[in-house]
Amino acid sequence: MAIRTLLLATTALTFGASSALAETEIQWWHAMGGTNGERVDKIAADFNATQSEYKVTPVYKGNYTETMTAAIAAFRAGEHPHLVQVFEVGTATMMAAKGAIYPVEQLMADAGEPFDKSDYLPAVISYYQTPEGELLSMPFNSSTPVLWYNADALSDAGVEVPKTWDDVKSAAKALVDNGMACGLSFGWQSWVMVENFSSWHNLPVGTKENGFAGFDTEFTFNNEHVINRLDDIASMGADKHFVYGGRRGDSLPLFTNGECGMWMNSSAYYGSIKSQAGFNFGQTMLPLDTSVADAAQNSIIGGATLWALAGHESEEYKGLAKFLTYMSSPNVQAWWHQETGYVPITKAAAELSEAQGFYESNPGTDTAIKQLSLNEPTPNSRGIRFGNFVQVRDVINEEMEALWAGDKTAKVAMDTAVKRGNELLRRFERSVK
Repeated sequence: MAIRTLLLATTALTFGASSALAETEIQWWHAMGGTNGERVDKIAADFNATQSEYKVTPVYKGNYTETMTAAIAAFRAGEHPHLVQVFEVGTATMMAAKGAIYPVEQLMADAGEPFDKSDYLPAVISYYQTPEGELLSMPFNSSTPVLWYNADALSDAGVEVPKTWDDVKSAAKALVDNGMACGLSFGWQSWVMVENFSSWHNLPVGTKENGFAGFDTEFTFNNEHVINRLDDIASMGADKHFVYGGRRGDSLPLFTNGECGMWMNSSAYYGSIKSQAGFNFGQTMLPLDTSVADAAQNSIIGGATLWALAGHESEEYKGLAKFLTYMSSPNVQAWWHQETGYVPITKAAAELSEAQGFYESNPGTDTAIKQLSLNEPTPNSRGIRFGNFVQVRDVINEEMEALWAGDKTAKVAMDTAVKRGNELLRRFERSVK
């Protein structure tokens, strides 16, 4: 009896080991820390629970820059993941990594996985397509900047929600006059005040369709419209109508603590603001500079996409393709959108969120979708694709900080940023030839 029991146990162990070995692992490197990291883990775990052939393993690798750098280094060492999350300004760098990427549209076709580009929001996927229209990476956490406002503070100050930059200035003055420490702040200032200000007003950031039409591009954001707007904002700093609070999301506490009545930054801060703000808040579209345009064009996205890396087995890519289908499904995308404030990447997910009553219960949470879909993107508002743009953003930040500190005028700051940025463009162009 004991022998029979031992044989049965051995058989069971062998069967279990075979089953475990049959499960194909897919590594996903990402840059989502904190609560969003937990949400990423949930998406992977939920997919794994739907089937037993594949197991997606998410691995946090640090911030966006660190994650992209780690993936490129791992590829060179032959120890790279199947999937890596890369922020939007890393697109040109990924495209230039010859032989490293497996275009997602090609991957889906090779794996026999149904895939229809028309399901995705045009303003989202256009950023990640080749000039011929091939989709290179799968959109995942896409966002766009909006104007967040303290509804209670605006009401107490007797002002309406701003629609134009003139409105923003008068609202900021009214807020400070009514006792607030600051009227306006913003974060990710290159993205918000150079890249999106330009897109919103249909202005080019650079030549060659903002880099989409070739690497031999040059920056043009040192134009009179950007310069005038930045100079005007700098002048608001004298009376605390504007307060600079840092390069990324560092200034969020200025808003959630009730110091600043308005804050311009990503729609993806919805979850953080909802959990931290002790006041009624809202979000609205970016303000229009009526001295530049009569109507807004469209905003451009930030966030990141998922890039498949070449060099793995075809069976592993089949599993990856199935996971990308799952991740893009309406239920998953609607949940992700509603939890985080990131844009639902498909029309179906947006429609599901509306049908579920999310936008009615949470007014303004469809602002990002409306901004991105306001008009058909133009060459000026499709997005940007410049090499070394991670470093270029650092240059723009340095020059803008000199402006806020009163060390430079907006013209000197932007002229210098363009000169330094063009040098980085030429360096990148030489590296890919």
